[in-house]
Amino acid sequence: MLAKIKFCGIVQGRDAAFAAHAGAAYLGVVFAGGPRTVTEDGAREVVAAAAGVPVLGVFADQSPDEILRIAAVCGLGGAQLHGPYTPADAARLKTEGLEVWRVARIAASSDLDTVEKTDFESDAVLVEPQVPHLPGGAGVPLDLALAFEARRRLAGHRMVLAGGLRPDNVGAAVSQVRPEIVDVSSGVETSPGTKDPHQIIRFVEAVFAHSSVT
Repeated sequence: MLAKIKFCGIVQGRDAAFAAHAGAAYLGVVFAGGPRTVTEDGAREVVAAAAGVPVLGVFADQSPDEILRIAAVCGLGGAQLHGPYTPADAARLKTEGLEVWRVARIAASSDLDTVEKTDFESDAVLVEPQVPHLPGGAGVPLDLALAFEARRRLAGHRMVLAGGLRPDNVGAAVSQVRPEIVDVSSGVETSPGTKDPHQIIRFVEAVFAHSSVT
């Protein structure tokens, strides 16, 4: 299986175009706060530069109605749902034609039960570290033993592995965990929101080199 790549936290059209050309399967724009948050105009610029590569919006506290509005205005292909979204929320977004990723955050083995609960009404489950007081992975890698167990519990369902992935560690993560998709943001940046073309290329090469072709 050749793992797919999502480059998240895109804020510039030129970065979107480069990542799409380099082999991205998905791009991500953030509406959930933080230094990579985009405006609707900024998201439209990213979508236009993506050359048909699906762009997912990252949401944390917007209502399903607001997510659908933003998706329509910006041309988003999907929604990545952080925060207290329910299976019914996810189902509604799917019914309206969006690809839906729900998020499971893990700090210890006791959190793994949340993984199986999160697959309801989702097209994929993004698994990332639980970092206290922060809404996302914050560049912290997920312990690969926990990630592997999450992969086992998601058998038959697409898994997205996120959190602290970089060109120098993503190969081991892909080899050991075998996620369908890997998600990277800060690991290919020179500063928050500014992607480094050389790091993007190195990341893609590492993922493809360590993915199984069967």
